[in-house]
Amino acid sequence: MDITSNQQLVKQAELRKKALAEKKKKLFIKKIIIVAVVVVLFAAGFAAYSLKFADSDIKKNQYQAVFLTNGQVYFGKLSNSQSKYLKLQDVYYLQVQSDQKEAQAQNQQPAIGEPQLIKLGEELHGPEDFMNISEDQVTFWENLKQDSKVVKAIQQYKTK
Repeated sequence: MDITSNQQLVKQAELRKKALAEKKKKLFIKKIIIVAVVVVLFAAGFAAYSLKFADSDIKKNQYQAVFLTNGQVYFGKLSNSQSKYLKLQDVYYLQVQSDQKEAQAQNQQPAIGEPQLIKLGEELHGPEDFMNISEDQVTFWENLKQDSKVVKAIQQYKTK
């Protein structure tokens, strides 16, 4: 064998090594893509399952309290808790009445009275009795017990 045929054999061996390395690299990339697709499909399935059963923490036969980032609290029947907008129906809120006029006349701080339960829809602007609340404005929400003071006040309001 002469030197040129030896060099050709060496080049062929190097080309085979490169081809084998390239083949292994492509196989590795295919495996990564397959794993990524499986992970994405699993995540999508989990998300779909979660959305389907997202409202399962909401006790439909009870009222919920929704606490907003501005400190306001609304009471009502909550649904759509995993959406960008939560829906609250049969809505009530608490308002504390103070005797502002009398306090101003006497240069005193207004006396703070008992909180009153207000039904949404009785305001001057006459809103309908539901709210769509942006999830960004909700700090948290919770189910209310049947014997809570708020639920009892709502039941009392409904019997009027």
